[in-house]
Amino acid sequence: MYVSVKGGEAAIDNAHRLLADRRRGDRSVPALTLDQIAEQLVLGVDRVMSEGSLYDRRLAALAIKQARGDLIEAIFLVRAYRTTLPRFGFAEPVDTGAMLVERRISACYKDLPGGQLLGPTFDYTHRLLDEALDGDPEVEPGETREGATEPVSRIADILGGEGLIEEEISGNDEPDDINQTPLEFPLSRAMRLQSLARGDEGFLLALGYSTQRGYARSHPFAGEIRIGEVEVEVFMPELGFAVPVGRVQLTECQMVNQFKGSAKVPPQFTRGYGLVFGQSERKAMAMALCDRALRAGELGEDIVAPAQDQEFVISHCDNVQATGFVEHLKLPHHVDFQAELGLVRTMRTQFEQAESAMENKEAAE
Repeated sequence: MYVSVKGGEAAIDNAHRLLADRRRGDRSVPALTLDQIAEQLVLGVDRVMSEGSLYDRRLAALAIKQARGDLIEAIFLVRAYRTTLPRFGFAEPVDTGAMLVERRISACYKDLPGGQLLGPTFDYTHRLLDEALDGDPEVEPGETREGATEPVSRIADILGGEGLIEEEISGNDEPDDINQTPLEFPLSRAMRLQSLARGDEGFLLALGYSTQRGYARSHPFAGEIRIGEVEVEVFMPELGFAVPVGRVQLTECQMVNQFKGSAKVPPQFTRGYGLVFGQSERKAMAMALCDRALRAGELGEDIVAPAQDQEFVISHCDNVQATGFVEHLKLPHHVDFQAELGLVRTMRTQFEQAESAMENKEAAE
């Protein structure tokens, strides 16, 4: 019984009111609207949608506002809301080959069918603060490439045409759903990819970086990174065919890795794959690096690094679970601590008694 939290309900209510006051901030400054967040803080919204596992820009914007900009808290809010939604069906696999790309680059080929499309990116900007953004400057709309509405071929398909990259396995079995099936290791690749897709970007980024520094057998090339919209279809039993229900923006990354082959498999490139909601290419790249590292056992490679350990990666990548376990330390642990305190005091007394006895023995000698 935590007697010290008696009467805590009033304090919690006051904490909620104080939180709402701090969230609003200075009343002389106009309040943020959800449209402003959704349209101008797009990358934050995309991350919340991806790791919250729910594609809804307005709800993600609401979560960011409610969380005062704390994206992990916002992800927690979206994930919790998602659990209240009914499941009425599932979509057909999306065809990223038919993606209407806004950005598409490859580090493997300079000239490629469809060309390199830089799109909206920080890659070529100077990392200097732009004081012109202090205010509301007029910005000319960016130009849209002519013909960008046409699908472009994938780099992996080019390598596949020459037999230089492993074939994509497209099994007919329906993949397990991590929302319906408990995680039991070892996991299938489908379940690993689902977990990585909603895993914490920072954690996966650090693991992906570790593979590049030698903590795994990894020599990656960014085969292709593409950002664009794909059509989502749902099969209608009463019609007998799938119908489009909307479009979503996705970021897809195909990493190309060296593989020396084996007695049964010729030398070829292998794949690492990442696919996330919105424009989240850093997350997609980190996901692809981790996916390839987690395939070590499948490819007959020694498992010697953290990024290759399924249990380590999957059990620690979910920021909602990690946050809950870390932040539970803020909850009352008074009884537990008193037990530990009593134990340490007893052990210290025994230590001092033993030390005193040793000193007396040495003095007597």
